[in-house]
Amino acid sequence: MKMITRLTLGLILSLGVAKAAETNAPAAATNAAPATVATPPAPQISAPADAKPKAKTTAKKKAKKAVAAKPAAPSAAAKSEGRVDINPPETAVTKQDAINVRGQPSFVGEVVTKLRKGESVTLLEEITLSKTKKDEPARWFRITMPTNTPVWVSANFIDATTKTVTPKKLQMRGGPGENYSVVGSLVKGAVVKEIRRTNDWIEIEAPADAYGFVAADLIERSTPTAPVAPAVAPAAPEIVAVPPAAAPPTPPPSEATPPAAPATIPPVVTPPPVVVTPPPVEEEPLPKRIVTREGIVRRSLNVQTPSYYELESPDTGKIINYLFSSRPGFTLKPLIGTRVSVTGEESIDKRWKNTPVIEIESIEQR
Repeated sequence: MKMITRLTLGLILSLGVAKAAETNAPAAATNAAPATVATPPAPQISAPADAKPKAKTTAKKKAKKAVAAKPAAPSAAAKSEGRVDINPPETAVTKQDAINVRGQPSFVGEVVTKLRKGESVTLLEEITLSKTKKDEPARWFRITMPTNTPVWVSANFIDATTKTVTPKKLQMRGGPGENYSVVGSLVKGAVVKEIRRTNDWIEIEAPADAYGFVAADLIERSTPTAPVAPAVAPAAPEIVAVPPAAAPPTPPPSEATPPAAPATIPPVVTPPPVVVTPPPVEEEPLPKRIVTREGIVRRSLNVQTPSYYELESPDTGKIINYLFSSRPGFTLKPLIGTRVSVTGEESIDKRWKNTPVIEIESIEQR
């Protein structure tokens, strides 16, 4: 009984304390600083694999791929390159010596030959580049290939018997290889004049339609003259016919008047013809054939060759030219085994007709 009474009393006390705490709680909550309630993050619901959002993503990817596959439009710089034909072709002259004729209208084009000051050239086209490298001119002329400048064609497309072109179109290049620039083309049946042969390439005389490129600022164009107005011929005078005067009557011949003696006509002396001998015409010497070749300097092993040094092809290992220099103190000995680019006058020694000799004007290591 006592135990029940104690439990009942304890329960009443506990209820009283809890009620008092509940009564004081609002006041404590009113005086206390408001607590910051953290908002739980919204749950992320992942869409199933076959939901529509994935189809939209796939469509976007396909659109991106389509844009990437679409060829890019030509840039504005490429469109701004100008090419103007000069028709009819115009004759001009060079302003200085050693002007490079290149296989392309840029410093990228290899040097095919060189021009001297005052040399005449025929202009075919004016080219303006939209983008140039440092110190590279923007204006170029396409000209007919200078006289005595050879070009190269593939021997595989030349008939060995008739020396004619076998395909419909055959490209001419500035050197014996496909890495050289195209400087014109030949049609089927065209006859070529062979100079020499190197492996599968033939050096030929350049036809009239072969071309090269020079910087426009090194060429002086002729100033067109104003047309001359035709002279007005004076009016022809009016001719009025005048009737002839009446001839006086002829008196009858008199028997006493002797007939007049016939007049004596002196003989006409024809002077002997004067033969004028024209002065002898001096033949103008052919222009120098300036070429640029690239190869490896080697020592000549044959003592009968026209030079102690030779230029070897880096591709085939065969001799391209013999090298010679008349400058005192100049020697090629330090360059043996070095790949160089040689520019100079090329000629043929009568004893060695198959391999030409270059008299060196300039040489650069590669």
